[in-house]
Amino acid sequence: MAVEEEKQTAKPVFDEEAASALAKELRATFASAKTRSYQWRVSQLKSLLKLTTSNEPAIVDALRSDLSKPELESQVYEISMLKNSCKLALKELRNWMKPEKAKTSITTFPSSAEIVSEPLGVILIISAWNYPFLLSLDPVVGAIAAGNAVVLKPSELAPATSSLLAKLVGEYMDSSSIRVVEGAVAETSALLEQKWDKICYTGNGRVGRIVMTSAAKHLTPVLLELGGKSPVVVDSGINLQVAARRIIVGKWGCNNGQACIAPDYIVTTKDFAPKLVDSLKRELENFYGNNPLESKDLSRIVNSNHFARLIKLLDEDKVSGKIVLGGERDKTNLRIAPTILLDVSRDSLIMNEEIFGPLLPILTVDRVEESFDLINSGTKPLAAYLFTNNKKLKEHFVRTVSAGGLVVNDTTIHLAVPSLPFGGVGESGMGAYHGKFSFDAFSHKKAVVYRGFAGDASVRYPPYTKGKLRLLKALIGGGILSIIRALFGWSKA
Repeated sequence: MAVEEEKQTAKPVFDEEAASALAKELRATFASAKTRSYQWRVSQLKSLLKLTTSNEPAIVDALRSDLSKPELESQVYEISMLKNSCKLALKELRNWMKPEKAKTSITTFPSSAEIVSEPLGVILIISAWNYPFLLSLDPVVGAIAAGNAVVLKPSELAPATSSLLAKLVGEYMDSSSIRVVEGAVAETSALLEQKWDKICYTGNGRVGRIVMTSAAKHLTPVLLELGGKSPVVVDSGINLQVAARRIIVGKWGCNNGQACIAPDYIVTTKDFAPKLVDSLKRELENFYGNNPLESKDLSRIVNSNHFARLIKLLDEDKVSGKIVLGGERDKTNLRIAPTILLDVSRDSLIMNEEIFGPLLPILTVDRVEESFDLINSGTKPLAAYLFTNNKKLKEHFVRTVSAGGLVVNDTTIHLAVPSLPFGGVGESGMGAYHGKFSFDAFSHKKAVVYRGFAGDASVRYPPYTKGKLRLLKALIGGGILSIIRALFGWSKA
């Protein structure tokens, strides 16, 4: 009897069959046109805002459970940013939905044209563990603002936040159109076997390739935000204290380095490196004290696997002797102190994979301009940063360094500017979102031309004569003089 009861109460497995059923259910909802209306979109954005506002303590607790994330970081970098995304979408949605007028040419005269934004259909969003609340729901804002149905797959590496999202989305959002699927590799694989109208994935390049391969089977477009080794170039002649503080908050103040746009390494000149190291040491002590392993203002490493990966980078023979600050670790509590390394070998592991943790190598060059060639010799990063007062160096940086986004004299703040696209280039990703870019990312820009029945020119119809050919070539060429000449030769047709 007990066995029978256990079978009945066991959690159903989300397999390929269940994934197919879910996709069909949401596709039927989308086909009903329910999600296309302005009213539905507004109602869901308001519900998402209410979900966030009414559950801040629970969200903070979940993030603390998953990452030991300080409350300030949870409030500023996750909760407030999600609220702002909802508020902006609510404010601008009517304008975003309006057709955009487009110019027509003389070849279609008389006519008018416009670009209509229509929803793509059913969207799959696969989220990351490092900002598990924001990176789960921020793409959802764009997807529902654009009028789509959505399946959200939160990261299993942030289980408390994943569970909370499943609960809250089920309570606050329209379950016929917006669903959460929890689970790990098996559940994600089952979802990826289905046909979606777009897939949004945030994570690493290895999984990004798997997502893209699965999407290719159905010719499904993808938005990939993949990270990379984001460099910081530091010139001399700057306010060194301010620069050091901004580098620190971008590196260790953003999830203890576990952020896709966190500074991954620094490049500076040999002469300036000692001053930079000293300044970073002073400010790190001011922020996190003499024993940063005990600081409540630093997140822990997400799990033992990532902890072991970071220790492997740190303990490599080419690297271990290069530590100038930090290196302490606490395996029991999954903590690693902010660590600075100077002049590590460029062929070391730490310089050939994204660090995604509290380790910060510093490379040195003879001239600061050499840093740009060094950056461009690797894969294109998600972000790149420059600290300088040199106008020509700023211009050279913007002109020559290819990255998803650039910031001059600060780090990571471009993420908070909703009028800018956020996304990668090359191996750091494809596509972009945030603000209207999120709406556009999940919309199809449909070209529409309107004509009446007047002005029907016989020149486009057979029989094709030399005169018609001259006139059509002139029309296509667009030159008024050519059109006049073609018209004068009309009698020869």
